[in-house]
Amino acid sequence: MSTPPSLNGTRRPDPDRTRSASGPGSAPSLEPASTRPADDSGHGYLPTVVAVASASMMLPFSVTGAAVALPSMAAHLGSSVGAAQWMLNAFNITFAALPLAAGGLADRLGRRRVLLTGIALVGALSLLIALAPSMALVDAARVVQGCGAAAVLASGAAVLAHSTSGRRRQLAFGFLGTSFGTGLAIGPLVAGALVEAAGWRSVFLLVAAMSIPAWLCATRAPESRNPARPALDVAGLVTFTAGLACLSFAFVQAGAAGWSAPSTLLPLAAAVALVALFAVVEIRLADRAMFDVRLFRRPEFVAVVCQPFTVTLGFVVLLVYLPAYLQGVADRTILASGLLLLPMTAPVLLLPLAAGQLAARTSVRAVLTCASALIVAGALLLATLHSNGSWLALALPLLPFGAGVGLAFGVMDNAAVSTVPVENAGAAAGIFNTMRITGESVAISGAAALLTTLTAARLSGSGLSSGSATRIAGQAVQGQVAGTHHAALAAGFTGAFHTLGLILAALSTFGAVFTYLALAPHRTPSRH
Repeated sequence: MSTPPSLNGTRRPDPDRTRSASGPGSAPSLEPASTRPADDSGHGYLPTVVAVASASMMLPFSVTGAAVALPSMAAHLGSSVGAAQWMLNAFNITFAALPLAAGGLADRLGRRRVLLTGIALVGALSLLIALAPSMALVDAARVVQGCGAAAVLASGAAVLAHSTSGRRRQLAFGFLGTSFGTGLAIGPLVAGALVEAAGWRSVFLLVAAMSIPAWLCATRAPESRNPARPALDVAGLVTFTAGLACLSFAFVQAGAAGWSAPSTLLPLAAAVALVALFAVVEIRLADRAMFDVRLFRRPEFVAVVCQPFTVTLGFVVLLVYLPAYLQGVADRTILASGLLLLPMTAPVLLLPLAAGQLAARTSVRAVLTCASALIVAGALLLATLHSNGSWLALALPLLPFGAGVGLAFGVMDNAAVSTVPVENAGAAAGIFNTMRITGESVAISGAAALLTTLTAARLSGSGLSSGSATRIAGQAVQGQVAGTHHAALAAGFTGAFHTLGLILAALSTFGAVFTYLALAPHRTPSRH
């Protein structure tokens, strides 16, 4: 059986033939362990892949679909700008903070069990949100829904890693990337059509319905766990979650009160202190840490887990806030806004499977470096964005974004899981997905604050008071644009996107260079 490529393009030893070199108290080997996957004979393979792929499809839809539904939801429930923003942040905080803990639980209690629990939570809480009478209840439900999403994210990849190997694993993770891409691609379009046809509640009813077949298929997945049953890192979990919550709160306050306000600076300082404390805790715990810092001794592992920061951040920001720009400033319908995003979302639907094949013929290094370069091109082309631009003009920056993310989605998950022993697949998936979702969570809340601040500065120059400018800019970022001051608002919001593009281009340039150097063949230790 052919084996998957290593990060630099050389062939990786078969997981069934390679023994882990790690011992008690030593840094874990980055080679797959000798443990044979639970079920690699074909029995149960299809329902396992279908379960993980369909469950994973719910996750990006829960982010992008909710963002599209937010303006209608906020208006219907009479929500303030801040409370409405927490509908996104509440989900993102737990979604970002808990994959590490969920991965540890999956290794300890059973990966299928955690997957089933996660699917049930996402579906049940979506139903509760669809019936919620107030934004306060929605925000609370989104916190718990994010916990379920984290469980699906970490345990799903671990189930695939343990139950497949060789070409089957490569194909399975290709489908996993396609499922994420499908959720991202159809999320804005389907959510827009549902909101216009049946109201915002229908978006969450759809997620609840999607959870049923995913749960039924997951019951047929093979169960697996780590025989070592590692203890949970409660101190690391608490400090990391609290730090992320403080950072998100600081961004929300920055958009409402300004970056220099005490209500912004205090939670920002608390976030820095908590993240520093988290790092100290993880280093001191060593073997019992949920964030195994020893894995970061390998530059190829660092390069892979940093991909979400340099590849997907801009994509997620555009998915969440570009529809609001198109609806509010460009005066497009919700459905039309979703259609205008197709040049960015369609490649994410089509490219992940092709990316896996391309990586097998070349290397993961080549694919991920190319992905970052495409993001740089798209970010720089955001300077062409204008509210009255044609579909073709909008497609010019969006197509490179979609192509870059589509290529990365096809190889990132498999590359991350393949660099650790199979019995630690849950923890590895937790680390990778924590980096991914943390970056996206920070990007969503941070981009809202940045877009609001830049837009408000332009409005203040047109004669509005600082408070009024900030309020109007915050509403615009959520897709609610009043008729007054429309010209200044359109110019300010457009200029804010141009500045955001320059920031994303700089970040992705760094990512492309770092990936190319870190995954160089000469950096791979020799094997005996």
